[in-house]
Amino acid sequence: MPILEARDVSKIYPMGTTSVTALDKVSLAVDEGQFVAIQGTSGSGKSTLLNMLGGLDHPTTGEVFFSSKPLGPLTKKEMARYRRYSVGMIFQGFNLITTMTAQENVGLALAFAGIRGSQRRKRADELLGRVGLADRLMHKPSELSGGEQQRVAIARALANRPKVLLADEPTGNLDSTRAHELLRLLREMVNKDELTIMMVTHDHELATSFADRIVLMKDGRVVNGSSAESG
Repeated sequence: MPILEARDVSKIYPMGTTSVTALDKVSLAVDEGQFVAIQGTSGSGKSTLLNMLGGLDHPTTGEVFFSSKPLGPLTKKEMARYRRYSVGMIFQGFNLITTMTAQENVGLALAFAGIRGSQRRKRADELLGRVGLADRLMHKPSELSGGEQQRVAIARALANRPKVLLADEPTGNLDSTRAHELLRLLREMVNKDELTIMMVTHDHELATSFADRIVLMKDGRVVNGSSAESG
């Protein structure tokens, strides 16, 4: 049974007197514990699809399902809870708060979930240790490399134990060595924790090396959803 599914999802943006179709009747199902890479040229709808699945935007038509339940009927409060606990998101820009340490950046996500004090610090330290930053807890983003900042972003995204991690070009600001290190870490989490990952990436070599399946998009449509080996 799919953990995340789009059924005939379209997204149309009005542009003055015309409109732009960003997604055109996209259907896609992702099973739990699967690592899926989404590829396609700029403007093919990759990031728009990720935003729909993450509950950051709503389809014009069609529906997104999480664990077989539709997102459409959710209230604002229920949708906020979905974004906080069911899916985690990371982006090309690390989106860390520059005045906070790594520990504080991760702890902020836990604070929003109502976790307090020492328990919050302990969980933040565990997560940062998991991504290889046990010795960088008190460093601010300006004191961390790009790869380290993205690891903090991953720890933050995983703070509330989501089932799905949505990653939009997570290696876009990293060199090839750091990109491979990051993808190895994500692959390990899929294998050990049955985390489900959907990753938008322009890098076909990374996709074929680490993903179970590559979804190719073009002009707002899914044109291929093969296994990584056949890609």
